[in-house]
Amino acid sequence: MKHRIVVLGAGYAGAIAAGRLAKRLHRNDVEITLVNADPEFVERVRMHQLASGQDLPVRPLRDIFAGTDVRLRIARVSAVDADRKTVDLIDENGAETLGYDTLVYALGSTVADYGVPGVAEHAHNVAGKQAALRLRARLSELSSGASVVIVGGGLTSIEAATEIAEARPDLQVAIAARGGVGDWLDEKAQVYLRGAFERFGITVHEHADVTGVTEDGVQTRSGQRIAAQMTVWTAGFAVHPIAAASTLEVTDAGQIVVDATLRSVSHPDVYALGDAAHAIGVGGKALRMGCATASPMAWLGADAIAARLTGREVPDAPIGYRKQCISLGRRDAIVQAVTADDQPTAKVTTGRMGARVKELICGAAAWSVLHPTLLVPSRRRHLVASGARVTA
Repeated sequence: MKHRIVVLGAGYAGAIAAGRLAKRLHRNDVEITLVNADPEFVERVRMHQLASGQDLPVRPLRDIFAGTDVRLRIARVSAVDADRKTVDLIDENGAETLGYDTLVYALGSTVADYGVPGVAEHAHNVAGKQAALRLRARLSELSSGASVVIVGGGLTSIEAATEIAEARPDLQVAIAARGGVGDWLDEKAQVYLRGAFERFGITVHEHADVTGVTEDGVQTRSGQRIAAQMTVWTAGFAVHPIAAASTLEVTDAGQIVVDATLRSVSHPDVYALGDAAHAIGVGGKALRMGCATASPMAWLGADAIAARLTGREVPDAPIGYRKQCISLGRRDAIVQAVTADDQPTAKVTTGRMGARVKELICGAAAWSVLHPTLLVPSRRRHLVASGARVTA
């Protein structure tokens, strides 16, 4: 019997891991199934571009994995039973239960509203393709002079605000952040960011903790009212609740707790990658959510699975960082060099050069998904049998 590997989620982490496993393991030994709700690969790092009116390439997953040994299932994951080693799926034909020997959990994350009233009813977001398209449609309806407020002060907030301001210079765009905006950056990068906000005409409300969203704006904890015809919520991400509803050990935030090889500490036949995993990187710090960690986690997790199944040394080097990239519209960006434990350095690239570097990095991430079996050696290895079935 073939060893059944099921990969949940075809974002950066899941798609790269599935392709890497197919390249490293022999087709006669394993059956790899990739499950995803959307039939297309979504470049999540470009959702602010889609929302602002730009058209992105359509990348069907069936085309990406055509000719590989990855079996694609377009279905939504409704539950995981880590004790019985099954996954419940729902597709256009109804419900189905899929068994596995090794599970790769890479379902990513969605927008986090933190229980703030009115977010679900009145705010847009860029956490996924359909949400970005809804924002795009609403943006096209706004008349000249209308106001837009982006809630949040992180990377997504900055990119969404500048992209919208560049695409619609006739709008009044503002950011409302609980703390500072970009205040984790090096001083040089912070100065450049403030200059970009001024150039775009973006009003910045720092230390403005939003406690409610209504149809015509937001309310802050201090009592300030920021009027807006459209609110975009970019205050953070939350993992899907599926793992927390299982017997897998998870954090309070619902991320699966993993070891240095991205293997679940409670269920050794489960690996978690990307936003869904609570993994420790260089310096003993938990890795942050984002594409910057999804790709290296996919490489590490897939290689660890393949090594264990083929009897080789298991890699466990901690993942570190090199850069933080922030687009400021299409022709400007900040590329902040960081230490391996994600602390900013004085090395900062800005302007058109920064935009080119940022585009190269985003393009490389997409390329690694679109060519899932080209980044590892071509030699496949057979599994090491343990009794009647190979174990991970």
